[in-house]
Amino acid sequence: MQEKLSQRIHSGLVYASDSQLRMQTIVRLRWVGVIGQILALSVVYYWLGFDLPVGPCLIIIAVSAWVNVFLAIRYPARHRLNVNFATALLAYDVVQLASLLYLTGGIMNPFTMLMVAPVTVSAATLPLARTIGLGILALACAAVLAFHAMPLPWYVDPPLTLPTLYKLGILAAVAASMPFLALYVWRLTNEGRQMSAALAATEMVLAREQKLHALDGLAAAAAHELGTPLSTITLVTNELDRQMDKTSPHYEDIVLLRSQAQRCREILQKLTRQPPDEDPLHASLTVKEMLHEAAQPYLGGRASIIVKAAPTEGAAGPDARLPEGVRRPGVIYGLENIIENAADFCKSRVEVSAEWDGQTVTVTVADDGPGFKPEIIDNLGEPYVTTRGGSRKDKRGNKVSGMGLGFFIAKTLLERSGSRLHLENKAEPEQGAVVRITWPRAAFEAAVELRDYASPAPPRRRQPSGPGDPIIDTL
Repeated sequence: MQEKLSQRIHSGLVYASDSQLRMQTIVRLRWVGVIGQILALSVVYYWLGFDLPVGPCLIIIAVSAWVNVFLAIRYPARHRLNVNFATALLAYDVVQLASLLYLTGGIMNPFTMLMVAPVTVSAATLPLARTIGLGILALACAAVLAFHAMPLPWYVDPPLTLPTLYKLGILAAVAASMPFLALYVWRLTNEGRQMSAALAATEMVLAREQKLHALDGLAAAAAHELGTPLSTITLVTNELDRQMDKTSPHYEDIVLLRSQAQRCREILQKLTRQPPDEDPLHASLTVKEMLHEAAQPYLGGRASIIVKAAPTEGAAGPDARLPEGVRRPGVIYGLENIIENAADFCKSRVEVSAEWDGQTVTVTVADDGPGFKPEIIDNLGEPYVTTRGGSRKDKRGNKVSGMGLGFFIAKTLLERSGSRLHLENKAEPEQGAVVRITWPRAAFEAAVELRDYASPAPPRRRQPSGPGDPIIDTL
């Protein structure tokens, strides 16, 4: 289920549209460019008094202004451009700027660095191949401007002449800054999209958990409300059974009605079966019970799950008391995910332990597998960073590569409860991965705010204690 959610989010949000550029954005950017170009021409021509071809420059600027007017009339402001159209508009911006630079000194013009702007916009909104194409176009225009352009507007005496080596240096600066800025912007934008998609996946998982627990609470409430009318039905059918002649054609119907009412009562008893000391509307659990519940789904697998819970050395008195807090579905889900990962990668054994004192509560999940890869251990917990790489198999036996959202979701849910996660590998000569989750004791025992997981709690799972269970409780 988690992999399906991840794939749906990844495909639906990260790559839902190749172009992220809206018409309103490109029109506004071009208006800024048009105003800036007019101001630059006015300052150079009227204030500095330099001679330049004002007429051709104004014609080029006017074409851009009319293109903007046409786009604003033809398309709504929130229209999202397709890839080809967006690429064509950005390519036009490159050519338009190159034309102005050609009339005003070529690569010696200080505004040559603006050639980078359309490529940077493309890096943030268009596929990589289109950005590379625009970058090549911009570099080609800059190379032409380095050797072919009208003179730079300057004083008549002395005239300004720059050596070819200096022009090549400016060209090299443009060529170096363009891919750097484009790659930087592309990386930031891509990480932002991935984070948005991963957070959306987290919210979907949390919403699903809340709905499941809400259904459990509704089932318990329904069982309580239906108990009285079912008791009345049973009482009436018993009276009718005693008073009715067994030869009556309705006698079998009365017996059937009584049996079905009894069956309904048995079903409701199963729904409400729970430990006698637990109130489903105000459920709380200790750290020991939390570990048992998180490990319960992985019983019967190839891994032996060992659960330990004990105060730290030196803890005494109230500090050694077993920590107890409000039941958090998100925390249970996060621990389940981490234990599942450990069970998948271990050789035969997973240790889930809890220690506490007066200040902190620490849960440690350790396995005897190969451990975390050194090259990705610092990035684990980020969206779409995974260690699986085809290590899992689906129902058909095909290898499935993880998407890295499972651990991200677990880390996010656990940190929302006030904990901090630390990842490491066991010290030599031992092998295995260690995940350590630490809460301030006050945060672990604090009541959950209404906005976090506010839902009735389901009945608690049975804690295995028999000799055949692979969970061993050493508390």
